[in-house]
Amino acid sequence: MADFIELNTKKLLENAHIGVVIHRWDTSIIYANPTSLRLLRLNYKQIIGKSSKDPQWRFIDESGKKLLIEDYPVNKVKRTKKRLKNEVLGVLDSSADTISWFFINAYFEGEPDSPETFIVVTFTDISDSKQLFSFQAIVENTQDMVVVTEASEIDYPLSPRIIYVNKAFEKMTGYKKEDVIGETPRILQGALTDKQTTDRIHQKLENFQEVSETLLNYDANGRPYWIDMNIIPLKNKYGQVTHFAAIERDISERKFHLEQLENKHNEFKKLKTELENLIDKRTKELQTANAKLEKIAYYDPLTNIPNRRFFIDHAHRLIKSCLRRDSLVAFGLLDIDDFKVFNDTYGHDAGDIVLVEIAKYLNGFFRVDDAFCRYGGEEFAFVAAIKEADDASRLADRLLNGIRNLKVTLNTSTQISVTISMGIRVSLPSEDLDLEKGLKDADITLYHSKGEGKNQVNITFDHK
Repeated sequence: MADFIELNTKKLLENAHIGVVIHRWDTSIIYANPTSLRLLRLNYKQIIGKSSKDPQWRFIDESGKKLLIEDYPVNKVKRTKKRLKNEVLGVLDSSADTISWFFINAYFEGEPDSPETFIVVTFTDISDSKQLFSFQAIVENTQDMVVVTEASEIDYPLSPRIIYVNKAFEKMTGYKKEDVIGETPRILQGALTDKQTTDRIHQKLENFQEVSETLLNYDANGRPYWIDMNIIPLKNKYGQVTHFAAIERDISERKFHLEQLENKHNEFKKLKTELENLIDKRTKELQTANAKLEKIAYYDPLTNIPNRRFFIDHAHRLIKSCLRRDSLVAFGLLDIDDFKVFNDTYGHDAGDIVLVEIAKYLNGFFRVDDAFCRYGGEEFAFVAAIKEADDASRLADRLLNGIRNLKVTLNTSTQISVTISMGIRVSLPSEDLDLEKGLKDADITLYHSKGEGKNQVNITFDHK
């Protein structure tokens, strides 16, 4: 029976797809399977009996730095007497200029320091995945945005998952690498992104085909921009598509100029016809211009912070993000206490100064991902993602105290302080979570804060 087990173990090693090398405790090699010989580009005579001190070994770490002999896998296990797990090392030899990259695992069998103890080293070839980013320095510093995703499971909502973005992507979108790794590129799409275009992209990705499209995306602040994109399927050495690389160029300015040139061309063309058409043309141009202005008018003209339209679009996307990340959603409304009395006392111009100062404070208080706006009159609204229910109380306390401590200068001789009342509704993430209902619940809690003496907050929780 023992011979049978030994025979099958050896057969397993001989046919394994990973390299296996067995050392004595003095690090001399007594066995190497065929896969290890192929991966290390050595023959049996060149490896058997060799120790870790043999000059033919040249290992490097992930940064390309040459490894010291005492840090070789077999020596590290011998020195620490601990298992080595998934360490990435490169191997160089005189037969080729390229570096072979491996996942290294190693352990010992027997009692440490005993001549009868063996150290087993296994290694798996990962050269393909390392070479995928062999031009990373170039890609990282190019002016075009580069996004790399996995090619598996491209259907909503799981994939394609982002595994890499370059500096140009961060600069253009306002998202940091750590914010988007593991996310899907769909987080860049918004209300005006053309669904027919995204459907065409999806169809080609399903068939592992190259894609060339123009698409409207949105940055981290919800501002729209246009890109020309080329998506290239990336294959491994077996011809299998494992990733997609998207190269994207911002063409917002070019698209704007092309639209303007087209409009001018139409103007001159119509001017050559009849005078009556000129009036009709001007009317249509004004309607088109008004429609464009309406789309981009996302900021309150007095306070220069987002208005209700921008807030609603941003809040809807934030709620969807909370659902993906399983975060709680805090809906909030705050109202300046006794604002009418203040206006009657100091005048409406002074009231505008107060609104502007509070808006400045809110703009610095909320995070980029949070949605907030001037909701109307002296009322402001916000939606924020929080990890725990207690975070809502901490957020409210910081906001109340921050505004209490504001010193609003009305003129050279008058400086005042203001307070606010606030209502917050904390909801669990769900598919049917509704912005309007969340704000309505927050408004009810705000009403209680006003009724209980103002200058305070009330918080309610969704216990579904």
